[in-house]
Amino acid sequence: MASQHGCMQFQRLVEKDQQYIRQTSNDILKLQPKQRLDARPFRSRHQFAGNVASAFCSLSGSSKDVNKPVENSALSSRASFLNAPSQHGKLDGKTFCFVSEEKIGVLLLNLGGPDTLHDVEPFLFNLFADPDIIRLPRLFRFLQQPLAKLISVSRAPKSKEGYAHALRMALQAKQISANVYIGMRYWYPFTEEAIHQIKRDKVTRLVVLPLYPQYSISTSGSSIRLLQSIFREDPHLARLPVSIIESWYNRRGYIKAMATQIEKELMNFSSPEEVMIFFSAHGVPLSYVKDAGDPYRDQMEECISLIMAELKSRGVDNPHILAYQSRVGPVQWLKPYTDEVIVELGQKGTKSLLAVPVSFVSEHIETLEEIDMEYRELALESGIENWGRVPTLGCNSSFITDLADAVIEALPSASSMAASKNPRIEVDADPVHRAISVFFGSLFAFILLLAPKLLLAMRNAVP
Repeated sequence: MASQHGCMQFQRLVEKDQQYIRQTSNDILKLQPKQRLDARPFRSRHQFAGNVASAFCSLSGSSKDVNKPVENSALSSRASFLNAPSQHGKLDGKTFCFVSEEKIGVLLLNLGGPDTLHDVEPFLFNLFADPDIIRLPRLFRFLQQPLAKLISVSRAPKSKEGYAHALRMALQAKQISANVYIGMRYWYPFTEEAIHQIKRDKVTRLVVLPLYPQYSISTSGSSIRLLQSIFREDPHLARLPVSIIESWYNRRGYIKAMATQIEKELMNFSSPEEVMIFFSAHGVPLSYVKDAGDPYRDQMEECISLIMAELKSRGVDNPHILAYQSRVGPVQWLKPYTDEVIVELGQKGTKSLLAVPVSFVSEHIETLEEIDMEYRELALESGIENWGRVPTLGCNSSFITDLADAVIEALPSASSMAASKNPRIEVDADPVHRAISVFFGSLFAFILLLAPKLLLAMRNAVP
């Protein structure tokens, strides 16, 4: 009951936060394009996470600093352990037991995001300095940081805070007492900070849960790779039993929650059966899939098939299409591209479109700005008359319950991080893949490093 109350409080905070952003976004649409950048709404991820922690803290009447451990709260950003003789977990109506001295930790991994305008450039530097984002060959790794500096300086004026990640676990409802930590890859709180706290709390069993439904080298893979390097350098951590939930795109609770969200939004159209369901996922470079064996595209396509099968079982049989957004740079990314598909659908006479941000579980820049503002405007300009967008899952009860089940299921399989080898992460082993990576990585670096000089020369040549 307490966890349900906390979830309701959290949902109200989410709705209040999103209402502010949507209202501000509507005001921005009235401005000229050049005026929009400075007017974009900034909603700090720390503010958002703080709201969530505060809602959880209020369950116990605590007014402590939300950045500190909270005693006796039903749920918190770092929930305290209950020192019971044993822990009895519930999964699918069955009860099981863990030893009393077991201290369970759950580490949530995600991208992270800048808190202010001044943080945008260093955040982007951290992002593009990651070799899993821009895959330069070993021979050219010395260019990684200069290249990251170039991209971050050039892209910073176009970026804004928009990443909102919240802690939403329902383990207490299943009688599993656990500390829950947040580790961001490219901004505070960094993964290293979470690991430091995990050591201080003397966690004896850890479950790692990336908040990405589908696995990709550049998302879950990058975060897991960092964890491996940290754990292998620390003898204590190397012996810590760890379970990694690489992906959860095909879990029943997630699929049902997505289908329910879509079904609900379709009812907002005057002719629901005529609406094109438009799945838009974050893209990755095509070379990741073709050359490095990234399973992202296959998992995404399977995920869409499962969602549509669930909808069909409910009598919803709308046409649908999948496209990829947020591409960067001159290299080829997964196709079809979201913006191009929207224009094509408009030209073919599609009048009603329901956008589904299928790879995102929380509202942030790619949903609130890229989809709600840029793609909506493009759709209306392309002849699409009726536009809708499915909200991200947030605190959807079946989704959260399913994530808790995933954590519980992973606990018995925990093993030493140092002993485990993830074949998906070791992508440099194949010499053919390495050779292809050398060619495309070198070409990519050359184009990006040369581009500013070419642009400057072109400007000087104009009379």
